[in-house]
Amino acid sequence: MPPVLGVTASILGQPWHWRALAADARDGFGADDLVTQLLLARGAPRETLDQHRAPSIRAFMPDPSVFRDMDRAATRLADAVQAGERIAVFGDYDVDGATSAALLILVLRDLGIEAHPYIPDRLLEGYGPSGDALVRLANEGASLIVTVDCGAQAFEALAMAHAHPVDVVVVDHHKCAAALPLAHALVNPNRLDEDEGAAHGHLAAVGVCFLLAAALIRTLRGRGFFADRSEPRLIDHLDIVALGTVADVAQLRGLNRAFVAQGLKVMAQRRNPGLAALIEASRLTRAPTCSDLGFALGPRINAGGRVGRADLGVRLLTTQDPDEARVIADELDRLNDERRLIEAGVQQAAEAMAAEDRMVAVVAGDGWHPGVIGIVAGRLKEKLGRPAIVIAIGEDGLGKGSGRSVAGVDLGAAVLAAKEHGLLVAGGGHAMAAGLTIAADRIADFADFLEERLAPAVTRAVGERALLVDTVLAPGGITPALVESLDVGGPYGMGWPAPRIAVGPLRIVKADIVGNGHVRAIVAGDDGRSFKAVAFRAADTPLGQALLAAPPHRRLWLAGRARIDDWGSRPAAELHLEDAAWAD
Repeated sequence: MPPVLGVTASILGQPWHWRALAADARDGFGADDLVTQLLLARGAPRETLDQHRAPSIRAFMPDPSVFRDMDRAATRLADAVQAGERIAVFGDYDVDGATSAALLILVLRDLGIEAHPYIPDRLLEGYGPSGDALVRLANEGASLIVTVDCGAQAFEALAMAHAHPVDVVVVDHHKCAAALPLAHALVNPNRLDEDEGAAHGHLAAVGVCFLLAAALIRTLRGRGFFADRSEPRLIDHLDIVALGTVADVAQLRGLNRAFVAQGLKVMAQRRNPGLAALIEASRLTRAPTCSDLGFALGPRINAGGRVGRADLGVRLLTTQDPDEARVIADELDRLNDERRLIEAGVQQAAEAMAAEDRMVAVVAGDGWHPGVIGIVAGRLKEKLGRPAIVIAIGEDGLGKGSGRSVAGVDLGAAVLAAKEHGLLVAGGGHAMAAGLTIAADRIADFADFLEERLAPAVTRAVGERALLVDTVLAPGGITPALVESLDVGGPYGMGWPAPRIAVGPLRIVKADIVGNGHVRAIVAGDDGRSFKAVAFRAADTPLGQALLAAPPHRRLWLAGRARIDDWGSRPAAELHLEDAAWAD
């Protein structure tokens, strides 16, 4: 594969390759327009380009019945709706769990049922349903409990619920073991016995909940339930589906891209009082973008489960009172600021502990806040370029851990294997992220287990690491018009990466450190055209140091994503840097 611009070893030590060649675009691009090239390079078949240019729910949504237990789950829910049963929705405390619970609650409300939400406390109850909580919900009158974004591994809890008895429907997307817990129905595209539905294993839990809601409405329609009442408009709740999908870092392929593309349109109308208040609290004055879901709105919803009250996110997304929505949104904004301070301390300590000779970084600390370990694991993974697990050890000697992986390394499967080997009290997840509970005295053994199991895959992933570039431009090509044209190929995110541009050659006119370790540079080409470039959290990295110390006579190639900077009197384009290479 020929390197882009001849870059075989950049400042960050990686070659630059063409994304199109990495995607094996066998038919070539020829005279295709830029957006067509972007779609083909991301794996869209040429015959489906029109669908991918404007992804719609109709074009990508499967028949919900292809999933195992979907019809059984929809039938049980329909029975409960028609009988006026008390339904409880048990959700995880993260954004995917909050949006999944909120979606079902809103749909059931439209059907005349006011479902009772239950979100466990991260510190006191931990992840997933406990038997005590399920039995308590049953004793309070719930005859049907729906667990969302959790339950696939809750063997003991679901056995207790079954013995009580109360019906439990599990809606999840995390990896399953060969044996399944005892439930009335278990809908999960990642069941090992799943057939056609396995093609949708990249869905977030909120996406699976959307399919269940569609199956429920179809079942009720077949029973004549809507003869004298209107059907719920599922499309009105796509803003919630989009938020959960992006915040859970689900791959934006197929149906997920349609969820986000259409959900952003709904969100721009600010129909949901809670989301409208959250957008205002996030100080967004324009319509939210895909990036805003992941970096502005999602973290604030998460802050409730991390350092505040776990149910704040669901309450925000389901309230119909704008005043209550503003109060909750402001509280989540405050908690998010508190979360940032806690996170900074844990991150500093975790980075100091990470061993350089390990292919999988496993770090642990007494008293670390369990609510921020997932974020810190993600930061550590990005800095080291390899999987990272961060474990907070409590006073009881148990550690709560969260891990993040790199492409090509299935961390969730490794955690499940460690659990089966008796190294963990509990654990699960998916390829790119996992959670676990472990006795403090087993952490070293667990780290050795991961090292032995994953080192070959990590070595392979690191060896194959390359920066994939979509196009090369002269400095004058970085314009607002370019950004607008690139946006047509979106929404972009995990699995559907935003276009990466290489530009140059350029000289650094000025570079300084701003904010929390960001490096800002004004760069200019030989033609005198200049623009702003920003390398986030890069001040102490080789990239940041090279920008700050670049002599005025040396030229560089820069690579990154073009964005609109709308802080000034008129919008300007800037480049968010990911790498650089010396041009001479």
